[in-house]
This record gives sequence, structure tokens and C-alpha cells, in this order.
Amino acid sequence: MTAEGSRSRTFSDQLIEWVRGKGRILIVAHDNPDPDSLASAFALQHLFLVKAGQEATIAFGGVIGRGENRAMVHELEIGAVPIDGLDLDQYGVVCMVDTQPGTGNNSFPAGRRVHVVIDHHPLRIEAPGPWVDVRENYGASATILFEYLVAQDVYLSTKLATILFYAIKSETQDLGREWCRADREAYLSLLPLANNRILFNITHPKSPRAYFFSFYRALKNARIFDRVLVFNLYDIEIPDMVAEMADFLLRMEGIEVVLGMGRYGEKEILSLRTSDLSLKAGEALHRVVDGLGSAGGHGMTAGGQIRSMQGSKAAQRELEETLTRRLLKTLGMPLVYGAKLIPS
Repeated sequence: MTAEGSRSRTFSDQLIEWVRGKGRILIVAHDNPDPDSLASAFALQHLFLVKAGQEATIAFGGVIGRGENRAMVHELEIGAVPIDGLDLDQYGVVCMVDTQPGTGNNSFPAGRRVHVVIDHHPLRIEAPGPWVDVRENYGASATILFEYLVAQDVYLSTKLATILFYAIKSETQDLGREWCRADREAYLSLLPLANNRILFNITHPKSPRAYFFSFYRALKNARIFDRVLVFNLYDIEIPDMVAEMADFLLRMEGIEVVLGMGRYGEKEILSLRTSDLSLKAGEALHRVVDGLGSAGGHGMTAGGQIRSMQGSKAAQRELEETLTRRLLKTLGMPLVYGAKLIPS
């Protein structure tokens, strides 16, 4: 057994014993949860049920908006509820997966105690307790949960295997982005167990007209600053679209960094993508939003948010200019006028 596998066995052994008799369990995913967050929550819920005999509630903030994510929840019957409608005093144990307290990307109230944290993003907790398992070198939180299930000899049904496989597949872009050996081993172990029909339905969902309009707005509003591209979707109906458009536009020749933004409700959603491995996207976006909001991420991907973003389209354009200036300064580039991706 590898050192990480041994770590997974020890942590899961002790965690299962600790939760026994603690009352109701809440598992919190990050806002607008992606496949990795949902799969990790589902796997932890299953682990608690099978090994401790205790049921758990999966909760999230925002919406499950992206077509692939909605298809995943539908096809694999993932029971997750909005956190706003819950009486949080009823839960004796609170867990967070794929997010951490104080990061700004989850809706669990600040100041309330979180007992368990399982994540693969950089550690943001100043004094980690015994139930914190954060592995920054892992490409997906789902890989950590996969190791727990294997260590505990939990049977991997087709449904559970498909959920975990799709989470690792999407988070690492088929092991092409920020993966480690553990991710690869989990991916290859789960592949023969996953259901191909369900995977096809998840990756080829029907999408609303608003989805295609987002492509139009991203292309129309994109500005190029040498190797950097910035786009603004303005008001959006699906918060996940910012990240999806950022991934899409990073494919452009000559572009190494993409910053995207869009306002969902009163929150400005930000996404940074880069093919420059030396940039450290999470740290870069953190500097860009310093004093305005919160951000975090990995080497090639990062997300952020600016809350209480109100005002007209002009205010959103002004914010775009501010963030662009900050990004160019962070990258050590001169402040220049951007060229439209698609000329008028």
C-alpha cells in the first residue's frame, strides 16, 4: 500500500468511528457545485451510511446550472438540497468537501463550526483539526474519497463508480490537467466499472438557448492583450458559464491566460485559466481581487467572487477594466488597450 493509501485508511478508519452517535450529518459542497464537489459529497454520504449506519444530507448554495452537471444529478440520482432551506441547528456533524471554511465559495455561515474538511485545494485553515484531509497535489477531491471507499472495502456499484469516474475525468480533463498518480490509478480502476450510456448522456446534454447566447457574448466582448484574453458575460443565468467560456477561449492560438467574469444575482463570478504552468492561477487571481472579493484555485485554474456587485452595465464594465489592469500588473505586462477578438 502506498503512503497516501495508508493515510486514507487511517483517516477513514478514525473518521467513521468518530461520527458514530454524533447525530445528523450535513455534507456541504461549494456553491454552484461541479462534478467533483457533487461526487465527493455523494461518496462521503455513502461511506457514512455503509460503514457507520448513519444518513447524511448533501447541501449546496447557488444552483446546479451547467447542462452536464444537471444531467449527472438526474442520471445518477444524486440527492442534494439547497442549504438555504435547512435548519442547521439540527446537525451534530458538519462536513465540507471540495471547499473549506472562509474561502468565500460556499454558503455555510461563517462562524459556525465545521468538523470535517476533505479537499484538494490549497489549505486555507490556519489551525487544522484532526478531521482535515487536504491534499493539494491531488487533481480531484473525488480521488481522495475513492481511496477511502477502497480502504474500507466498500462495494463500488455502477452508479457510484460512474459518479467518481466522471468527477475525476472532468476535473483533470481526462488526466490532461493537474493530475497525480493517485488520480490516474483511480481513473483507470473506475473506467471499467462506469456505465458508458450514462457517461454519454452526461457529456452530451440538451442545452437551453441561453447557453448558446453565452458563446455569442463571450466572443463579442472578448478583448486581447497580447497573450491575455479578458471577456465579460455581464448578467448571466448560469454561473458555471464563466468557467466553461474560459476553458473554451483558452484554446485560442497565442493565448496563455484567460480571465472571464459575469454577474449572477448580486455576485460577480470570476474564472481564470492558464496554460502557463509557472503562473499559479490561484495565487494570481487572489492578488487580482485583493480587497474586492475572494479567490482560490490551483496552478492552471482558479475561481473567485465579488459579492454585493450592484449597478448598471457601466459599473460592470468599470469593474472589468479594474480587474484587467490588476491582472496585467500581476503578470508584469504593460497596460495597453485591448484589441477586440471579433472586429466591429
